[in-house]
Amino acid sequence: MSNEFTFSITTTRFDEDYSPSEDSRTTTNFANLARGEHRQQNLRRTLAMINDRFNDLARRDNPGRDRYSVELVIVSAELQFSSDGADHRFPLIEVLDIQIVDRLTGARFPGIVGNNFSSYVRDFDFSVRLPAVNEGSSEFTVPGDFGDLHGKLFQHFLDSEAYRERFAVDPVICISVSTSRTYRRTGKHHPTLGVEYQQDDYSLTDEYFRKMGLQVRYFLPPGGVAPLAFYFRGDLLSDYTDLQLIGTISVMETFQRIYRPEIYNANSPAAEIYRPTLDQQDYSPTAIVYDRVERGQLAKKQGEYTEDHFVKPHGELLEQWAERFPVRVG
Repeated sequence: MSNEFTFSITTTRFDEDYSPSEDSRTTTNFANLARGEHRQQNLRRTLAMINDRFNDLARRDNPGRDRYSVELVIVSAELQFSSDGADHRFPLIEVLDIQIVDRLTGARFPGIVGNNFSSYVRDFDFSVRLPAVNEGSSEFTVPGDFGDLHGKLFQHFLDSEAYRERFAVDPVICISVSTSRTYRRTGKHHPTLGVEYQQDDYSLTDEYFRKMGLQVRYFLPPGGVAPLAFYFRGDLLSDYTDLQLIGTISVMETFQRIYRPEIYNANSPAAEIYRPTLDQQDYSPTAIVYDRVERGQLAKKQGEYTEDHFVKPHGELLEQWAERFPVRVG
């Protein structure tokens, strides 16, 4: 529907030898792990945790808990404007894709793309635009069009030739539950995803992802200690195989155990009524170095970069394009 810009995809293998490229978003969880003197140890331990968790969940015909291994690829989506000139290319989205290897048969299966979702435009919205709107205000305000552009760009990317040529199914974005919400256990249980929880109200992140065309459901996987938020379009329970869902759980629960051990590496599982908090003291830190303070600082810097190299030089064109794009919410 638009000739103003196109998308292209590049990939980078994520393994113990991975080093972030100059173009990679430095706030991305996997880039954070891959810096400093402990980088290779961090990566090796992270990948081992993912494989262990996958085999723990994929127990069928897997008595030794070693049948499967997970291979990860960083998928970088770049937006390219049709006009020449400065800032005509912009790194839009970065995620992890999963390949599942059956060591017993040698078969390989595609997992679900969307893991560790990160976006420069999201950095701008949350770290630059939202603070600017609320500066000096006594009451927190969210603009009515907050997330509109990002949501339309994301949906346009999923419908693009670049995405559809590479991926057969829609992404699933799995992240932490919100510390601003209370979650209640329901009577629903899925054999792979686990026990379902339901939030007391939508969070700002829920609303943001809804504008990306994504619904949300919360599940506490078997053997886990806290629910995960699964954002998807379509049907989470029927559009993906058990192995694909296990791949997403094993990858994202591992990263959350590293990034938010107070919630996902707590020593006690979530109760029937659950309010996650980072003030929790009864947890076990992982032996993996992760800098949460730096991550927050870099998000602001990258939001400012987006403002200077994407929003300001292309704002008028993007606004006109967004006005023509059909409104679709999750």
